[in-house]
Amino acid sequence: MNPAAGNFSGNLKKALAGLRRINLEGLRWRVFDAKGQILGRLASQIATVIQGKDKPTYTPYREDGDMCIVLNAKDICVTGRKLTDKFYRWHTGYIGHLKERSLKDQLAKDPTEVIRKAVLRMLPRNKLRDDRDRKLRIFVGGEHPFGDRPIEPYVMPPRKVREMRPRARRALIRAQKKAEQQNQHGATDPRKRIKKEEAKNEQSV
Repeated sequence: MNPAAGNFSGNLKKALAGLRRINLEGLRWRVFDAKGQILGRLASQIATVIQGKDKPTYTPYREDGDMCIVLNAKDICVTGRKLTDKFYRWHTGYIGHLKERSLKDQLAKDPTEVIRKAVLRMLPRNKLRDDRDRKLRIFVGGEHPFGDRPIEPYVMPPRKVREMRPRARRALIRAQKKAEQQNQHGATDPRKRIKKEEAKNEQSV
């Protein structure tokens, strides 16, 4: 047992399960920090790395993806009302036993399962799916038992903000120009100022 695994306070048996079935030769160990990240955006990056699509040697029928370690799963973020509106549903096999659990309850119960389901549902449904699932190691906190491995932190790409539509952009420009013209006329046109003063005097009389 390596010293990093000895200092790990989580479920070591679950963290190391299935490693013997993975050919680790030539694989990189990529670390993803889920703290403050959006669930879907993080899962899409993990799915790309775990399939090996970021490599020039990518082939659909070969398993060349890297090991993915996800930390701080409890600090994942979602947008909109997904915490209360998104549900995970499953059936026990008995009549009428359709179960469901909201995303908020699932995060409280086991946040690692939220990221795992998001990643696995982005992968192709083929024979390589189970092997790719074994390469995904998710931890609730910031500790992991793979400190003796050559770890590479993964840098998330910057979020691309969608540009404004041309019609909305033109409307915004027109509104800004109109506001500037009104401010300029109100400050520099003496005629309007004189008329306003006369109107105030008439009202006072």
